[in-house]
Amino acid sequence: MANVAIIMGVLLALAAIVMLGVSVYVGHKLTRPPRKPVDMQPKDYGLERFENVLFKSRDNETLLSGWYFSAEENGYKGNGMSLVMAHGYSQNRQEPHLPALALASQLVAAGFHVLMFDFRNAGKSGGDITTVGYHEKRDLLGAVDFAAGRSADGPIGLIGFSMGAATSLLAAAEDERIRAIVADSPFYSLREYLMENMPRWTNLPHIPFTWLILRIIPLMLKVDINRINPWQAIEGIMPRPILFIHGTDDETIPHENSQRLLAKADAARAQLWLVPEAGHVRSFATGPEQYGKRIISFFLEQTTKTPANA
Repeated sequence: MANVAIIMGVLLALAAIVMLGVSVYVGHKLTRPPRKPVDMQPKDYGLERFENVLFKSRDNETLLSGWYFSAEENGYKGNGMSLVMAHGYSQNRQEPHLPALALASQLVAAGFHVLMFDFRNAGKSGGDITTVGYHEKRDLLGAVDFAAGRSADGPIGLIGFSMGAATSLLAAAEDERIRAIVADSPFYSLREYLMENMPRWTNLPHIPFTWLILRIIPLMLKVDINRINPWQAIEGIMPRPILFIHGTDDETIPHENSQRLLAKADAARAQLWLVPEAGHVRSFATGPEQYGKRIISFFLEQTTKTPANA
């Protein structure tokens, strides 16, 4: 019996070591998604004049890379507003499934200055980890600083996709220069989202791996994922306007996330556009002209108004 107990103890210890090792490996992979190349050309989308720009994240350490498009430099009458685009997890400034350059072309033609950039650990930017909003918020605020400096402190708007949408909400709550936000396919709460979706991301059983991974990642990154809660940011954004966009067929981040975020906002200051049959961040691809007109109209309203929080 003693030998059986020893053998069982050894097997349990080995199983625990294996589970811990697998969880550490998965945590490492999730926070270090492979970079995708920046290989699209703005000129292919009618954006003949642009700048390759570098600027620092608000952490004053991470160097970020992007493209800056001036409306006037591209032959259009500027309206004075700058729009910063924020990409999703494991993507870069291009968001090729949109593609983001096609949307940027519409925005520049409407008179907006546009900044497209790579978050840390993406594209051509520095950094070696992805934190799904925790440090990316500082990156986006650094982008806002850059855009504000280039446009004589004109109004700023944010357009975020997926992780970038959630990050846009987090950033807007901390910077009142941000006049309006378009949040395409955001999540409501990162911890809640990971608890529900970790098995489909990792192909591992929910028990015990989700629990283990969600405890290992904060230790590895020294971040508190409980603080990545877009829903808590809504109060800090109000009464500035938000346009939520979500596809009804989104299986990655279901559209109920945007519905719940909308419920946290003032009814008169936020709206939700549900796009029938669109998948995750596929609303633009479903109808590029309608999408462009909708958000251009939304942002143009802000260029003629006194800031809501003035």
